[in-house]
Amino acid sequence: MKSPMTMTEKILAKGAEKAEVKAGDNVWVNVDVFMTNDISGPGSIGIFQKEFGENAKVWDREKVVVIPDHYIFTSDERANRNVDILREFSLDQNIKYFYDITDLSNFKANPDYKGVCHIALAQEGHCRPGEILLGTDSHTCTAGAFGQFATGIGNTEAGFVLGTGALLLKVPQTLRFVMNGEMPDYLLAKDLILQIIGEISVAGATYKSMEFVGTTVESLNMEERMTLCNMVIEAGGKNGVVAADSTTFKYLEDKTSVPYEPVYSDGLASFHSEFRFDISKLEPLVAKPHSPDNRALARECKHIKIDRVYIGSCTGGKTQDFLAAAKLFLASGKKVKVPTFLVPATQKVWVDIYTLIVPGSGGKTCSQIFEEAGCDTPASPSCAACMGGPKDTYARMNEAQVCVSTTNRNFPGRMGHKEGQIYLASPYTAAASALTGYITDPREFLH
Repeated sequence: MKSPMTMTEKILAKGAEKAEVKAGDNVWVNVDVFMTNDISGPGSIGIFQKEFGENAKVWDREKVVVIPDHYIFTSDERANRNVDILREFSLDQNIKYFYDITDLSNFKANPDYKGVCHIALAQEGHCRPGEILLGTDSHTCTAGAFGQFATGIGNTEAGFVLGTGALLLKVPQTLRFVMNGEMPDYLLAKDLILQIIGEISVAGATYKSMEFVGTTVESLNMEERMTLCNMVIEAGGKNGVVAADSTTFKYLEDKTSVPYEPVYSDGLASFHSEFRFDISKLEPLVAKPHSPDNRALARECKHIKIDRVYIGSCTGGKTQDFLAAAKLFLASGKKVKVPTFLVPATQKVWVDIYTLIVPGSGGKTCSQIFEEAGCDTPASPSCAACMGGPKDTYARMNEAQVCVSTTNRNFPGRMGHKEGQIYLASPYTAAASALTGYITDPREFLH
């Protein structure tokens, strides 16, 4: 008789071809999809070639996804060289899913270029319920929103996966986060995850799975679920998961033809601990410098003067994030008081900004609303200033400024300057703050 299992345990058991696994077991699992990008790809490729031989072939050229996205629109020679290494390897290996960029002066001239890997993986149909996705980037956990096991791995592990398609993993214990209550219209998933990280700390989920359940979670669209899972790594989590449901299946309809098999936690599954939240009572939050768990209410920070606002990244640069910002700018009818940088995560998001009509706007697109509000023109899709990058990176903090950002980390130097101060916030709170020049609760404009 099989013991009850959590969703993460079931996915890893399936990957290990075992009837059951339990937390603490070390198991060899087969990898369904492996992803790498331009900052960790060259190192992973180097290890693969060193250990398996210069002429070795990857285990499956259709299961490797190569996405340049971090340091792209720069004249930095080392950054450019990293993309060249990806290209040489992908062409040599005949990698089916290599999203190349050659013309840096105009991203639209590169039909294959996508942008931020975690959003591109979802949009291009590489995220599927019940599968195991490993990537050489800590925010690979974003894909857990699809009810799959997704986590970041190091270059040495990646070199091994490239050659074998397998990896030894320890089955994590699972923390369960039950979120119920109707989500107020001034909150976004970013507020939910900042609340959780503030509650358990940046080490509160170390090497644990974070499973998100409850009526609030069920009401979230796919991109908002991705925001939730994206930041589990900021709590130390191994992976985050949301159970696949009709929202998931509808999103996947036009994305993938690969058959998939969702799995769900058993009713009697054993969880390490459970945390409960009534989301109807939650208020808009920020994470103050210099840690994602330095939680505060946005309204308590209204005295903090800011120099700039940044809306972008795998956490806060998706279509829904820009629609949220546009909705707030529209409601206010005001102009921004500080430079406001907009970086769509992918080409598809960029197109949405210019084509999707914002509800209640009388036919205006996000781009028109942003222009009227005085924001910077939406930039080329990439990770841009979220991780600092070379000096000429778009919107990089090259001086000690105060920034409200929809990104995921606010450690010293994260967005460039070591003395820069980063306040993490939702797109609503970021947009509201742009309009006043101070950290601002979005309810000031949305109600």
